[in-house]
Amino acid sequence: MKAPTFRWWSPSSPAITAPGWPVIAAVEEVASGLGLGRLSLITTNDNVDALRFYQRRGFRFAAIRAGAVDDSRADLKPEIPTMDNYGIPIHDEIIPEKHLLGS
Repeated sequence: MKAPTFRWWSPSSPAITAPGWPVIAAVEEVASGLGLGRLSLITTNDNVDALRFYQRRGFRFAAIRAGAVDDSRADLKPEIPTMDNYGIPIHDEIIPEKHLLGS
């Protein structure tokens, strides 16, 4: 049986105004209390700060959707930038996932 997944969505923000770790810890606690087996999220290949943040908190890459941002840009939202502030081309979605204890 596949463990249920807690899906948490948050819009992108150019500035983070609150520390992320307490939020993730609270989400983990709620998800565990609901008997959910994992947390997963979606970010993009250019978001190096988020990739570092989540890996340091036990998330591992569950999937990479090559070209997913290109597809979204072409089909849904042409205003998605093609390059980030670090000069990294934005092409792919990366799905970090964390299995929760007891699952």
